[in-house]
Amino acid sequence: MKDASPSYLKHHLLIAMPHMADPHFAQTVIYLVEHNEQGAMGLVINRPNGLNLADVLEQLRPDEEPPERCLSLPIFSGGPVQTDRGFVLHPAGRQFQATLALGELGLSTSQDVLFAIADGSGPEKHLITLGYAGWDAGQLEAELADNAWLTCPADNAILFDLPFDQRLNAAAARLGVNLSLLTSQAGHA
Repeated sequence: MKDASPSYLKHHLLIAMPHMADPHFAQTVIYLVEHNEQGAMGLVINRPNGLNLADVLEQLRPDEEPPERCLSLPIFSGGPVQTDRGFVLHPAGRQFQATLALGELGLSTSQDVLFAIADGSGPEKHLITLGYAGWDAGQLEAELADNAWLTCPADNAILFDLPFDQRLNAAAARLGVNLSLLTSQAGHA
């Protein structure tokens, strides 16, 4: 019998199934930054946390008034791990002080990316989160085996162009799935 090599899901979207009970992940879609034999890391891309870039800049540069446009740039709850740490997902190209290359995307964790976005010189498309979602070795695979998640290849249009409240259903639609038809609750409209 041949050993099957593991199938990792880096640069995929995790789509929470309707029966997901964990409140951190119910009705979420997650971009998987990394997935390998040691575990997985992802960012929830459809759950704004109520803050905007102006709120963050007021903490980072208290002596400067944030540009007006920063009020309309939402910050997302990226997951329950290190919720005080910022992550900026953006198309590849420009490198910042701390940028991890992810093929066609980059993940920056240094303040200079936030300042560049605020000043209008940063990546035009971006997703800013506080915190991330993390799984230990084998944990995500077990959740997938328990049908907690659907997966599909990541789509930059879903990540950056769609309003956050359309991302979950758009990701499911890439698979031809209507999540409202998968509900585990019967008798509810």
